[in-house]
Amino acid sequence: MIRPKDLIENALTQHENVAISFSGAEDVIIIDIACQLDLKPKIFSLDTGRLHPETYQYIQQVRDHYGLEIELISPNGAALTRFVRHNGLFDFYEQGHQACCNIRKIQPLRHYLTNMDAWITGQRRDQSPTRSELLQTEKDKTFSGPNRNLTKYNPLAHWSSEQVWQYIRDNDVPYNTLHDKGYVSIGCEPCTRPIRPGEHERAGRWWWEEETKRECGLHNTDIDTNLIAKAG
Repeated sequence: MIRPKDLIENALTQHENVAISFSGAEDVIIIDIACQLDLKPKIFSLDTGRLHPETYQYIQQVRDHYGLEIELISPNGAALTRFVRHNGLFDFYEQGHQACCNIRKIQPLRHYLTNMDAWITGQRRDQSPTRSELLQTEKDKTFSGPNRNLTKYNPLAHWSSEQVWQYIRDNDVPYNTLHDKGYVSIGCEPCTRPIRPGEHERAGRWWWEEETKRECGLHNTDIDTNLIAKAG
């Protein structure tokens, strides 16, 4: 197991084109560590068009706090228009979330990562059953191309939620105010709810679906290709 600080430094200095994926509490810790190392990382965030107002405010707060640009990656407008015309705005409650996540997240990210050698995420092993075997450094099987290997770094893979929040408190790191309202894992507004006492931290994500399916596809190669075909 490699210390997060060492892995982050290695990732940001050994690759010509590498970026930090930012959306939540774990990701901002990676940004904080990079700034302590006096590195100026490239940062991006997926703007699905359906985030909470508090999340947009949080993105601006992090930009201001660290004095760093955060590039917002959005869905293709024409493709999204076709998708919404065909599927509506809330079909995921009936049909599952994968097609919507594909058009709003996977396709924009795939396009963005085309020019990247590596990216850094805040994933942790204990976040869900689908992440229990997560490695700190791995080949990205979802977004690597036939002639290009994309490396994915997960510096906090072995951290617990308690470690994350201890770091945030100890280092005065900004966090999304939705956390104070019972939200733990935060995604798009229609697909995220506060968790109840005793529930797992990702229980509020796609809560109407079976637990092992609660991935959008960014970090999971088990994607329903039939649903994705509908998104085109």
